[in-house]
Amino acid sequence: MFKLFKKPGKKQLVYALICVTFISLNVYLELKIPDYMSEITVLVQTEGSKMIDILKEGGYMLLCAFGSLIASVVVGYFASRVAAYFGKITRKSVFEKVGKFSTEEINKFSTSSLITRTTNDVTQVQMLIAMGLQAMIKAPIMATWAIIKISGKNSSWSIATAVGVVILLITISIIMSLVFPKFKLVQKLTDNLNRITRENLTGIRVIRAFNAEGYQQKKFENANEELKNLQLFNQKTMGFLSPVMSLVSSGLSLAIYFIGAILINEANMLDKLTLFGDMVVFSSYAMQVIMSFMILIMIFIMFPRASISAKRILEVLETNEKITDGDILEGKEKGTVEFKNVSFKYPDAEEYMLKNISFKANKGETIAFIGSTGSGKSTLINLVPRFYDATEGEVLVDGVNVKDYKIEALNNIIGYVPQKAVMFSGTVNENVSYGNNAKGKPSQEKIKEAVKVAQGVDFVEKMENQYDAMIARGGTNISGGQKQRLAIARAIARDPEIYIFDDSFSALDYKTDFILRKELKKYTKDATSLIVAQRVGTIKEADKIFVLDEGNLVGAGTHKELLKSCEIYREIALSQLGEEELENESR
Repeated sequence: MFKLFKKPGKKQLVYALICVTFISLNVYLELKIPDYMSEITVLVQTEGSKMIDILKEGGYMLLCAFGSLIASVVVGYFASRVAAYFGKITRKSVFEKVGKFSTEEINKFSTSSLITRTTNDVTQVQMLIAMGLQAMIKAPIMATWAIIKISGKNSSWSIATAVGVVILLITISIIMSLVFPKFKLVQKLTDNLNRITRENLTGIRVIRAFNAEGYQQKKFENANEELKNLQLFNQKTMGFLSPVMSLVSSGLSLAIYFIGAILINEANMLDKLTLFGDMVVFSSYAMQVIMSFMILIMIFIMFPRASISAKRILEVLETNEKITDGDILEGKEKGTVEFKNVSFKYPDAEEYMLKNISFKANKGETIAFIGSTGSGKSTLINLVPRFYDATEGEVLVDGVNVKDYKIEALNNIIGYVPQKAVMFSGTVNENVSYGNNAKGKPSQEKIKEAVKVAQGVDFVEKMENQYDAMIARGGTNISGGQKQRLAIARAIARDPEIYIFDDSFSALDYKTDFILRKELKKYTKDATSLIVAQRVGTIKEADKIFVLDEGNLVGAGTHKELLKSCEIYREIALSQLGEEELENESR
């Protein structure tokens, strides 16, 4: 857990030192109060004492109490600053680390778990720091100081205090041993609840369309019930601490006064007054010792969950990314993509998804990939921008292995349009010009040109505020086809050397698809295009088409060539175009 605190800022170290200083002052002032109380007790029982002397000692007590209050406020303020800073830098570190993860690492943790680790887990540790800076420093100082104050007063009272402390420690140990393993499960169940909630929100349309609200409700209730029962066990178990603390506190006071009564009864008249004063002071200091352990118990209640949260955060921060930066900024060629004997299998999978794939796409060419579902088309295309790295063989971009590129430099070469178009909350302009580019942010004219090529003008210019119109997160206020066109415009606006279209035309009608591809061909004539598609009509004009089947490259050529030479391609085309049309095209 303490690995999280390896690099505090200078300002935070100063704040922590201020906390320690004022905590020490707070403890000193609190422990001075019993001394003044003892003086008042003696004055009250001493003949000839003046009221002004009693009021004077009482005034000192009030000053100590007020000073202790001011010190507590200062400690609370600076402890909160330190905790808030920790929360800020930890969330930032986790966010930046996750941003560097490949798909493999993200799948390892799951999206819901990463969200919980960035929010709930950080909050748990932050709360512990805010309380810990006050309690974990104050309690040992107070306990040690109080023990020093009462040492040598009376062995019977000391034994009674020691018995009370031992009872508290035994109780804490038993409860912690029962509760600590359960807190590991709490965070996992929180992840599960988060996952089900996200699943319900993102799939709300499907859930309603299939009348599955009851099924989802039951899933949520089961997860919620499981978390509730676990939390109830933890809280009930922790609940024993409060009565035990009250019992020990009251019992110790009773024991001290009972022992004191016996001692005073047996003492002579001269010692009775001294013993009474000692009993009052000892009782106050003994309560301070017990209070110190009560303060620590508050931390012990928070510590198990915060400790588990800290380990979960460290799991993220200490994960080694599989996709690491190279040092090459520029390729040897322009606009080429080459696969040399590439084979790939997903992490922990037994079988290869791609097997011995080799081909080369040259500058200005349009290369298409087609095949049945699960044949490896998207997997192949995802190796180019390094969402995964090839298990065997080499993937070259501009004559350089993609593993040797600085990732930012590789991304600047590529314009990527994913299978599922992603829109961010912001304007049309912000979505089309999204991200950093070596050529700088595209101008307004460039954005309009990109939208025009992507056939988005018809709906963008009908929106209120047009290019400044707001797009909701995930593009929920526009259609699937509109999202795809804006995603294509985003890639066009970058002016990359290589375009990757991962089944990016599937939501378009045939007419828009045809016009878009026609305009795109003109606009990207000097760039290389890699297209994954399900529709033969989308790719039949490609310079070369590669046919994949169960991870193998089973056909390569133009549309006409493949109709004659590749039975799998012919079957796909036949299912979409019909026998008569195929006969005409194959002539």
